[in-house]
Formats: sequence, structure tokens, C-alpha cells
Amino acid sequence: MTRLLWLILLAGTPTADAIVIRDDVPDQRYRMAASGFPALADMPVEGHGVLIHPQWVLTAAHAVAWQAQLDAVVVGGTPRAVRRVVIHPGYRQPPQAMVDAALASGDWAAFFDCMAGTDDIALIELAEPVQDIAPVALYRGPALGKTVRILGRGATGTGAQGHGLQATRRTELRQGENLIDVEDGRWIAYTFDAPPYALPLEASIGSGDSGGPILIEVGDEWQLVGVAAWKRGLVEGTALKPGRYGESSLGVRLQHYAEWMARTMGIRPEPARSP
Repeated sequence: MTRLLWLILLAGTPTADAIVIRDDVPDQRYRMAASGFPALADMPVEGHGVLIHPQWVLTAAHAVAWQAQLDAVVVGGTPRAVRRVVIHPGYRQPPQAMVDAALASGDWAAFFDCMAGTDDIALIELAEPVQDIAPVALYRGPALGKTVRILGRGATGTGAQGHGLQATRRTELRQGENLIDVEDGRWIAYTFDAPPYALPLEASIGSGDSGGPILIEVGDEWQLVGVAAWKRGLVEGTALKPGRYGESSLGVRLQHYAEWMARTMGIRPEPARSP
């Protein structure tokens, strides 16, 4: 499997273009300054993570698994040295034969099933605590039906045209919104709706956005409910058409991994909140 294909199929570094936007809303409305979310971490070349503890960055496993060695990540515009990367033991990369068969036939069902059964989450321990940026709190409540904020620097496009496979995966920072319509086990998911059913800043993830934050507003702060993982892209004939209206984007549901994260970081997990 080529790395390019992996980036297209998975949402972020393996999967789609960066933030993909409505075709009837100016791109400028989706742009944002880095100061609007300083806890965003940038991986080398592409992909993201989120600072959730002074010394820990959370990301998607596939955003770091392809890198032979991760020496540093950028948080708040400053490179931060990495001590170690901990990939969930349940993470599995799709076999090359499965990808080749999907490319030849246009039948991606087995691939999507494989992705649905993997634990696509990783933690990055920094060599030193980050002192100048506040970590993001984890969201502990139900996500279904909630409006979420997504953001990233990956490639971009519109829901009408989708995004190209050769698009640059490190662009300007953008943000958008969507509505969680699936909350089950490992995953939360949302659908990229077309106007007139779309939210004012309806968006989806794209290539280079993997590991980026999925946020829910709680009071006067944004809390992290998930990280961008992969997409069920639309297929025409034998061709996968990512970034089009109607596709579903899936994020890692962090509540499912609360105990693993706490154990890995050596802290006591907070209890889940009742709906």
C-alpha cells in the first residue's frame, strides 16, 4: 500500500484532505489564527495531535505509525522534543492485499470493516512539560447530537468537488463544524451534509488532518471528545471520491479509551458523566 493511498483513506495522515468546506461559503470564513487553539500539535510533514497534559500529546495511531522515528512535534509554534510514542496495542494497519483488492474492484467494504475494528489512538510523551500552553480537558459526557468543532492544516477542497489525491497536506489552518450522528464503542462520526441541510460552517476532514481535535463547547471552554481518524468515502465505479458531500468522517471516541490513556500517562482516570 502506498503511503499516499493510506493518507487518502484515513482522515488525516492516512486519509482525507484537510478541512473540506461548503462550496457556497467563502474559504476565508473557515480560516483561523493559530492563537485560536494553541494546544494543537503539528506532526512532521502532516498530521496533528492535541496537548491533553503538560507532557502528553494525543493523536491517531496512523498519524505516527508510519514514521520511523518521531523526534519532535510543534506545539504553539515551538518544537517540543519527544521522549517516546505509545501506540495502542490494538492498532492494526490494513494489509496491502486488502487495499490492492479494493483498488482493483472498487469494493471497499472489507477495508472499512478492518478500519472499524482497529484501535487508532496513540500518545506522545514529551521530553519536558509544556509550560506556556494550557492542555485541553477531555469531554466526559455524551456526544450524540452535539455540534462539534474540527480544525486542521491539511489539504482543502469543497463538498461539491471533493479533493485531489495529490493535494498539499500542509496548508493554512482552518476550522469548521458538524453534528455527531454516531456514538458507538471506539468511534464517533458525522456526515458531511450539503446545503440547504448543512450547518453554517459545515465541514469535514481531509488528508493531513488525522489526529486533529474534535471539540465540544462546554461553558466557556472547548473540550476534546475525539481525534480525527478516517472516512467512509464515496465510491464511483472503482474510484474512491473523498471529500464529497454525503461521506461519513469517523473520530476516535476518547471516552472508550479513558482508562488506557490514564494508565499510559500514569494518572487516575476521571469518571464518565451521566447524560
